[in-house]
Amino acid sequence: MAIDSTRFCINRKIAPNLGIEPFFQLVHGLGLNKVELRNDMRSGKVTDDLSHEEVRELAQRYGLEIVTINAVYPFNQADDALLAKTEALLKDANGVGAKALVLCPLNDGTPVSAEETIAALKKLAPLFAKYGVEGLVEPLGFPVSSLRSAVHAQALIRDASVPFRLMLDTFHHHLYEKAEDEFENGIDIDNIGLVHLSGVEDTRPTAELTDEERIMLSEGDLLKSVAQVQRLERMGYRGVYALEPFSSIMESWSTADIEREIRQSLSLLQA
Repeated sequence: MAIDSTRFCINRKIAPNLGIEPFFQLVHGLGLNKVELRNDMRSGKVTDDLSHEEVRELAQRYGLEIVTINAVYPFNQADDALLAKTEALLKDANGVGAKALVLCPLNDGTPVSAEETIAALKKLAPLFAKYGVEGLVEPLGFPVSSLRSAVHAQALIRDASVPFRLMLDTFHHHLYEKAEDEFENGIDIDNIGLVHLSGVEDTRPTAELTDEERIMLSEGDLLKSVAQVQRLERMGYRGVYALEPFSSIMESWSTADIEREIRQSLSLLQA
């Protein structure tokens, strides 16, 4: 596969010990130009202790595009508190120049109907339009998730008549047991806005996997993320791929470790 390096993005989750500027420096040093920021880092804030203007200036200095902020949760329980949280994150996204904000569904075993999810999407869409930020809906494959299917998520977006797109994650695709049956005939490649990549080597039953088992890509990756990417490319996807591991093992990684792991993952994708 020959995927242009401008289509690769690094999620800040890979560098829990780095501030925003050192993280930007690392990504720039790898010859990449896209990053994702988060609202669940140690500081508890998207921008740490920096202003929107400072983050925007740093992104410009290092030639980086801020692809998304992760994430609004749970988007399909759109009460007043959720709307306030969403608006705060949209202000962050608009302020730092992020193109999109990720939307994650309720993930505690409580069912949420299609009608409730559609209503939430319709309620959220005007806020996204107000701030000029795209919404990316990310189904979570966990057995307790209220929205597990990528194909179903796209159907709900269509039924809500909102301009959101799908966030596809190779880990969550693997966790949802019907994903392979649905995917090739049901997915709308043109309405995938971003793809998250990670790897898993832990051999416990799939239904027992958690974010803690998510590492970088490897030859022994049970998610078969490289094969998932190959299929997406074959089907015509030409969007961005973001590396998004989650394991706490990264707390112990040095900058050199992070750089090595990113290079190894990208080499597997380019093989």
